[in-house]
Amino acid sequence: MSFPNQFPNEYSHRRVAETSAKPCDICFKPSSSVLITPDNKDFFYVCPSHLKDTGFCTPKIDLAAVEARKKRAMEREVERVKREYEERKRRKEEEKKKKGKEKEKDEKKDEKDEKKEDEKKDKAGEGKDETKSPAAEEKEEEEEEEPRIFELKSTFYQQRVNRKRQVEIAKRNRERLQDPNFFPSVPKGQP
Repeated sequence: MSFPNQFPNEYSHRRVAETSAKPCDICFKPSSSVLITPDNKDFFYVCPSHLKDTGFCTPKIDLAAVEARKKRAMEREVERVKREYEERKRRKEEEKKKKGKEKEKDEKKDEKDEKKEDEKKDKAGEGKDETKSPAAEEKEEEEEEEPRIFELKSTFYQQRVNRKRQVEIAKRNRERLQDPNFFPSVPKGQP
């Protein structure tokens, strides 16, 4: 009995809640990572460390997604540079206004005011960190960098296909056993 390949060798990596973690099919440790086919016909739990193993699967790189990710990163960088430029420009204008006012005041008062203003600027600069920290940005990029689509090596893929076949055969056998016409009937006539 021959079975056609029922699902493609293309698995998407998904994460489930930690409370829904089940044993990894390879090492039987609890895992919240799942590989699933696009048509949802086959899925199995796997540890994230196995996804990095080239003997188990290979990532399929989506060039369009890579280009979109690069474009988003470039846009974020341009936006960050623009904000920094606007902030510097605003600070310079404030300094020019203050310097004009300071010329009118005595030099002794100017020195005291400058020291106080420098301290205020330092304090204000520390509190105005609106952008994300570099570590947080790197973490987001690392999460995005993980490949989402994988292709299993032939031996592992064949194991998945065989397991699916065995499940279908067992299901078919159960249905046959429940069918009353499956077993022969007792002869009714004289021998």
